Amino acid sequence: MSAGAGSSGEPLLRVEDLVVRFPAGRGEQVHAVEHVSFAIERGQTLGLVGESGSGKTTIGFTVLRRYDPVSGQVFFEGEDVTEVTGERLRALRRDMQIIFQDPYSSLNARMRVGDIVGEPLIVHGLAKKGKALETRVGELLELCGLPAASMTRYPSAFSGGERQRIAIARALALQPKLIVADEAVSALDVSIQAQIINLLVELQREQQVSFLFISHNLAVVRHIADRVMILYAGKLMELGDTTDIFNAPVHPYTHALLSAAPVADPVVERARERIVLHGEVLNVLRPPSGCVFRTRCPLAVEQCATEPPLVEHRPGRWVACWRADEAKGLPGAEPVGADAAG
Repeated sequence: MSAGAGSSGEPLLRVEDLVVRFPAGRGEQVHAVEHVSFAIERGQTLGLVGESGSGKTTIGFTVLRRYDPVSGQVFFEGEDVTEVTGERLRALRRDMQIIFQDPYSSLNARMRVGDIVGEPLIVHGLAKKGKALETRVGELLELCGLPAASMTRYPSAFSGGERQRIAIARALALQPKLIVADEAVSALDVSIQAQIINLLVELQREQQVSFLFISHNLAVVRHIADRVMILYAGKLMELGDTTDIFNAPVHPYTHALLSAAPVADPVVERARERIVLHGEVLNVLRPPSGCVFRTRCPLAVEQCATEPPLVEHRPGRWVACWRADEAKGLPGAEPVGADAAG
């Protein structure tokens, strides 16, 4: 069973032992994703967390077949999408959509909003230009909190938050079962972030769409995700229920992430203890043997030069760490500020 997979039936998405690498010249490769496994149930949000360069977006793009893996499998509704090509892949992509990070660059500035939102329906042969398409586009815009009359305007006429609502309307046009939200709110002001997050939560409740929610903002992830996956240098460090991860982190890297996250209460913030990471920053061309975090881990010992297996530390909680029991005393389990969640 995949890490994070439920015991009742096939999950919507199941990723098994995924490996993605990119050529870097002179015979070297970037080790972007290394042997990652997880699952997303129907109507569930999995938060994918890690620092820049950890492989979060690469996983999202590989799930959608924008990248091909070196090895491993990606099952969508039980079908291995890594083996799918041609018209079948085109059909699968109706059920798997993406919301990009930057609403300013993800929308064609030369197209009217109605054409942007309606384009997926035309491309997949679900509608033709005309009154019926205009009605459907208007419904999608209103579903995302914009007036139907917005379809006659260009993206330049809208704010960042409004543009992201347009991008969400486009993603919803084909009624997908899975949406990859790649840092979907990181380019927005905090107040607008809350609006977009609450919109996604509402849409999920109404349409039972599943999300792979990629973010470095722990407060946002805590608000929206059912489960959280912690990634470091392309490796899965820890995976479990959101409340469990935030209240009782196990992996030293998870402790470090949570200890660095700001808290809204200034009194609590001043009193908090943090983990300051030292040591050698990882070289993705030549990662160290064993645990990739060991060159910065405050608990690293000689055993860490051997790669730790991903094990079920307790029911539903997966951890890759030889020193998981010793990490309990580290700081980082304090409440993370929810300033970005409405």
